[in-house]
Order: sequence, then C-alpha cells, then structure tokens
Amino acid sequence: MSHTVEILSVGTELLLGNIANTDAQMLSQGLSELGLNVYWHTVVGDNLQRAEEAVALAKRRADIIITTGGLGPTCDDLTKNVLAEAFGKKLVFDEGSAERIRSYFQRTGRPMTDNNLQQAMLPEGCTILENDWGTAPGCAFEAEGVHVIMLPGPPSECRPMFQYRAKPYLLSLSEGVIASHTIKLFGIGESSMEAQLRDQMNAMSNPTLAPYAKEGECELRVTAKADTDEEAQALLRPTVAQVKELFGDKVYGVDVPSLEYVVIQSLKDKGLTLGCAESCTGGLIAKRLTDIPGASAAFKGGIVSYTNEIKENVLRVPEHLLTQFGAVSAETARAMAEGARRVLGCDIALSSTGVAGPDRDDWDNEVGTMFVAIATPEGTHVRGLHLGVRPMRERLRTQTASHAFDLARRYLSGLDYGD
Repeated sequence: MSHTVEILSVGTELLLGNIANTDAQMLSQGLSELGLNVYWHTVVGDNLQRAEEAVALAKRRADIIITTGGLGPTCDDLTKNVLAEAFGKKLVFDEGSAERIRSYFQRTGRPMTDNNLQQAMLPEGCTILENDWGTAPGCAFEAEGVHVIMLPGPPSECRPMFQYRAKPYLLSLSEGVIASHTIKLFGIGESSMEAQLRDQMNAMSNPTLAPYAKEGECELRVTAKADTDEEAQALLRPTVAQVKELFGDKVYGVDVPSLEYVVIQSLKDKGLTLGCAESCTGGLIAKRLTDIPGASAAFKGGIVSYTNEIKENVLRVPEHLLTQFGAVSAETARAMAEGARRVLGCDIALSSTGVAGPDRDDWDNEVGTMFVAIATPEGTHVRGLHLGVRPMRERLRTQTASHAFDLARRYLSGLDYGD
C-alpha cells in the first residue's frame, strides 16, 4: 500500500521566523529513505482554532500525520489535545512517562514544577515513544485509517526521536523491506545530471532514482523495495553500478556523508597529512575538516591569510607576485599552497583565494572569481573558478571550499584534476 504523509509543524516561533523549520527538512529526508511520500508541509502557530483546522485538513488528505512541537508543559502546547479531540481519543495519565520526567529533572539537578507532568498526559491506547533526550514523550496511534505520530519540537530531541523511535514504528507499516543507497557527485549540475538520466528515471519503477541538488554538488538516491534486504540489495546493485559508470570520476562516493569526509578517510588510509592556507574562505576549509571526528589523525592545521601582510610574512608569498598579479590570482594561490605545505610540514596543502563579494576587488576581478590550489610532493596544481556574480557570499565560499576538497580527493584517488 502506498502511503501519503503530511508533516504538521506546530509553533508560532516558526511562523515568526525566529527559528528555521529544520525538523521538517530532517523528517522529509528520513521519510524519503523509507520510501514514504511526503505530500504536504504545514506550519501552524500556537492557536487552538487554527491548529484544529490544520489537523482536520491533514486528516482528510493524508494517511500518516507526523507532528512536531506542542508537546511541552506550557499552556500553549496544544498538539496532543487537538489530535486527541480530532480522533476521539481521551488523554490519560501515564505513570511510567511521569517517572521518566521526574528522573530527568533529578539527573540534571533542575527543580521540576508540577506543570511538567502535563507531558505525561497521552492519548489512550497509544504507543509511547520514550524520550531519552528531553522531557516530553512522543506517541503514535492509528485511528480512522490514519496513523498519527507526535514528536517533540526541539531539533536535539526530534532528530533522535525520529531515528530511534518513529522509524521502527513506520517500518512496521511497510510490507517488505525498503533499501536505498545515496550516490554523491561533484562537478556536475543537477540539470545536466537529470538530463542524462531522464529516460531511465521515467522508465524505472523498482528501483527508483531521485536526484537532489546541494551546494555545488548533487546526490542520486536509489531506492528499492523487496521481500528481504538481500533481494532489495540485488535490485540496487546494477543501478548503482550503471550510475557510477555513467558519471565516472564525478562520483566521489556512495553512502558517504561529505566530500571532506572522503578526503580525511583517504588521507588516513594512506598515512598522509593535510594542511591549508585560506583567504576568501576564511577558515571554512579547516572548519569542515575539523567537523569530522578523528580528523586530527590527518589534518595538521590551517592558516587564514586574509591580508597580504599575512600572505607575505607567514606563508612567504613573494611580494613581487602580489604586486604583479594581485592576491586573487593563480600565482598567489600556488604560492599560498606551497607556503602552507612548508610552514605546516604536511604532505599535502590546499589554498583558496578569490572575490566573495559583494563588490569587485581592487584589481577589478568580478565577484565569483576564485582560485584553489593543491601542493603535493609531485608538484602544485591550480584550478581557476568563475562561479558567477549571483551566488551569495556564503555560497561562493562553500563552493570554493568544495573545489579545494575535490582537488585533494582527485589527487588521493590517482585521478586527473578534471579541469
């Protein structure tokens, strides 16, 4: 049976723009991996009438409703009350949930006010989704042909609650097994990728191919459904192999979290070290590398050489290069990478320099003019980039850092630099 899902996010703070609705994004991604189709995202404030109207609409058009937020102890936490009323459920006090709430406050050394026990009022007969990351338990029930799942709103609670509580419940609704693999690509646009796969995607039913665009890169999710995981994997393998063959060295991994993760793992495997010198990216290369647990085994450090003074005095970029070619040039990028490799004592060094905007630089280089370089024992390679004037400053920096990682990935994999 094919299910239709609506995600109903509750909270006035979402409508005011005080916080981003990252819960809905996370849930949509997770549900897609389960092969469940999200048809609607709805956001409603902490208002009883509007919440009732939103639930009534969701009840008519979806057979799985997943809510986030509104499960807390305050008077504007309305979600359970509204859902229980809509499906004719009584709210009853669950002593087990109450005890977990009391234990949470004891562990954290915080005083507990009585209104916190409101969170232990749950729909009669529901499946309780224990919250090991906060106080408000979630819950799930089925009524009138609709499955309802309620999750807490704080992302630090919602994410693990979905992963470890809601997912097993949702898997029980599926007949058979759903499996998927995500193929990661860099150096190709979504439209180009989709054009090469359009006929194949239109002809496929099991497995299916779904493209996704990210900052400067693309993903392809291959999903199959079968009676067993072994049978699902057998359906997936030929499609994954075909995609990898079609896009060649633009594929940087399957089921890997990021380009920089691939670089760190490859460095570790080869026993090599990496450093960086950054100008326009302002430490983003180093930040993305150090976000990876265990990166210290391969990453030695970085230098943010934002001014010419630091380029000259720390990296020893020759003054005549800066005078003749400017800070945003292939020559300076080359000298920065070589300087970082020398100063940091690493096997490989990356560098970045460019114009992130909003204005042209003193040499009249347009916004989006970037250079990244890699210095290795075999020599130095520079990649010039023209990323356009429209992308915002942060997007330009993100794409530039990714191009630097792509140089490292290609070198470590024995590929040509693909320029």
